[in-house]
Amino acid sequence: MSMKAPRGTVDILPKDAKKWQYVENEIKRICNHYCYEEIRTPIFEHTELFQRGVGDTTDIVQKEMYTFEDRGGRSLTLRPEGTASVVRAFVQNKLHGAVNQPVKMYYFGPMFRYERPQQGRMRQLNQFGVEVLGSSDPAVDAEVIDLAMTCYQKLGLSSLKLFINSLGDQESRQDYRNALVEHFTPHQSELCSDCQSRLAQNPLRILDCKTDRDHPAMKTAPAILDYLNDESKEYFEKVKEYLEAMGIDYEVDQNLVRGLDYYNHTAFEIMSEAEGFGAITTLAGGGRYNGLVEELGGPDTPGIGFAMGIERLLMALEVENIELPVNEALDCFVIAQGEMAQKEGVKVVHQLRQQNVQVDKDYQQRKMKGQFKAADRLKAKYTIVLGESELEKQVANVKAMDTGDQVEVPLDKIVDYVAEKVQGGSQS
Repeated sequence: MSMKAPRGTVDILPKDAKKWQYVENEIKRICNHYCYEEIRTPIFEHTELFQRGVGDTTDIVQKEMYTFEDRGGRSLTLRPEGTASVVRAFVQNKLHGAVNQPVKMYYFGPMFRYERPQQGRMRQLNQFGVEVLGSSDPAVDAEVIDLAMTCYQKLGLSSLKLFINSLGDQESRQDYRNALVEHFTPHQSELCSDCQSRLAQNPLRILDCKTDRDHPAMKTAPAILDYLNDESKEYFEKVKEYLEAMGIDYEVDQNLVRGLDYYNHTAFEIMSEAEGFGAITTLAGGGRYNGLVEELGGPDTPGIGFAMGIERLLMALEVENIELPVNEALDCFVIAQGEMAQKEGVKVVHQLRQQNVQVDKDYQQRKMKGQFKAADRLKAKYTIVLGESELEKQVANVKAMDTGDQVEVPLDKIVDYVAEKVQGGSQS
């Protein structure tokens, strides 16, 4: 029987994992500058969390969740997204009582959705996301958008497009919802089965439909911005003013909506405009969700966040031909020939590692020539050569692989010598 990874999952091999590590470390560094702290939540949660936190009417809950019963008969679900888990943790651990407010958090981790696998969209996907809980200041909305854009730009992406919209407060949203129902009801029978259900349950999500996007009624649908009350208009204007103050270009897209009932005010998406990226151009999406904390049993607490797929980020980097500065060179490779030299080599390797030197040795009992070839393949900066003649003289030969320069170094000084060379950046 041929064992393969389940459909919609991939192995991230060591040669690729370094790129993932670089991207994640860069994003973590940026989050630290923005004063966001990491949170780690369970990979599975009680199913009810996502039914309440994502919404019964969403495709995620209705069609895409991996749900199972444990041995105690409890319904559990592999998390399909990160926000619900973070908000649950916020409520459960009473972070709303923390001294420093708002609470600004970020997360990395795998999410699971049963959908048709395609390039950049897998059944096990990896996301980075942020959530800010405890502030209704429009400056926070702008900061969250700024953080997302900064992550992409610092990694080198340039073909980016930011789209923003406002869903207004609950009053504005309800007025808009009523207008959508009135507009689409005469066309209900012409819409796809999903949108026919959405019309009664969540009409805003009709605007997101890929099946009916070319229907004439879509083009004449009322625009949310026409239904904003004065308070909502003022809020949106402030978000735009703050983005402009930071020099962040944006475009208002009145069809950009977040379909969950508790989403309001700011919604945004970041797209790739790079040629050859593919039909699905969304890199990240987010918005304000005042009301979600209450829905999950906490006090009235405003929130905003976004999520981005790491796979899609790496795709965008590849399409824009951006080479990440991943260091694949090895600091040092120890070449030993003979039983006593092997023993000394094990000792030297251990001591160098204790000095924070990245070092390896041969474990295939290769001849000297084969060990040098291994050092070349690993792009070793230095080699340390130990043989019978070196041991007799209590020295080791250290070779700088880029220049070919070679020196004899006393064995009792070899560790300090190589550590200084590597950490000092000199190969002379």
